[in-house]
Amino acid sequence: MIRSKQLWWTLALAAFAIFPLVVTNPSDTTIAFFALLYMACATSWNMFSGYSGYIALGSGVFYGSGAYTMALISVHAHMAPGAAMFWLVPLGGVVATLIAIPVGWAALRVRRHTFVVITIAVFFVFQNMAINFGFTGGTAGLALPFITWDSSYYNIPFYYVALAVVIFATVLSVSVRRSRFGLQLLAIRDDEDRALGLGVKVGAVKRTGFAMSAFTIGMCGALYAMFVGQIYPQFVFDPMFDISIALMAFLGGLGTLTGPLLGALLLEAGQQYLTVTYSNGSLYLILFGALFLVVIMFMPQGVVVYFRDRVTKRADRERAVLAENEAALDLEKAH
Repeated sequence: MIRSKQLWWTLALAAFAIFPLVVTNPSDTTIAFFALLYMACATSWNMFSGYSGYIALGSGVFYGSGAYTMALISVHAHMAPGAAMFWLVPLGGVVATLIAIPVGWAALRVRRHTFVVITIAVFFVFQNMAINFGFTGGTAGLALPFITWDSSYYNIPFYYVALAVVIFATVLSVSVRRSRFGLQLLAIRDDEDRALGLGVKVGAVKRTGFAMSAFTIGMCGALYAMFVGQIYPQFVFDPMFDISIALMAFLGGLGTLTGPLLGALLLEAGQQYLTVTYSNGSLYLILFGALFLVVIMFMPQGVVVYFRDRVTKRADRERAVLAENEAALDLEKAH
């Protein structure tokens, strides 16, 4: 079973690694790049919200902070446009984590439902700060150093850096899930009061998980800013971002390892494809709303959990039939 899982992970990684070498259309690689960005963000979001049960709807704060970190440093440091700017991507994650520490300290002093409201309020505070503060460029945004790579090559470096971020987020999520720290997060999700009674330092665990999840999201924001070359507060501090990554995790399977990856791949790739093909930025909202309704009604635990349970039940039935046949044969031999 373990070898089978490792084989699937290896095949998936190989497919993603060769994708831009086989599919060279810039439109397709652009879609793939954004799909990878959201796969990383959804995985990181799930690492805290999926494991702890605290649904955060303010992660756009970290995405926007990472984007503005990339923009402000590259502009004011007069950086030469090019691959050297990729070194600012981890710094975007660091800034997002530093912001997450005081935000988490304030927001996680309350329980789940109030926490959701606080994260939304914090998000709009940061959005308004970006719009009104002079150093952010206000509503005019900020233009980053213009990268003059050839159009046929432009997407390739961004794609592989985004893939590296996805791998990092996935490995981190797996490591957390299998660690004592991850078990503490899961215990908080199941019964926070009981976890507290068993000696889990609930406050510290929640704050640490919250800050850890911000790092990857901040890196994705920085990478997005570098890719598009110009940022606006209404786009990098976008409430739809928070709804999207939560929807992706719920669709694939909240609290699972592969669920957010699958959900983000399906939804973001589909959204980008519909937008490019039909030039309609709202069509995907209708289709995805219908899809989400179907999933909630028939697969409430997510696509991954639904099919995993179906496979497990089928295997159990096959083993039961096999055991009955063996018992019947033994009985015949005995007679």
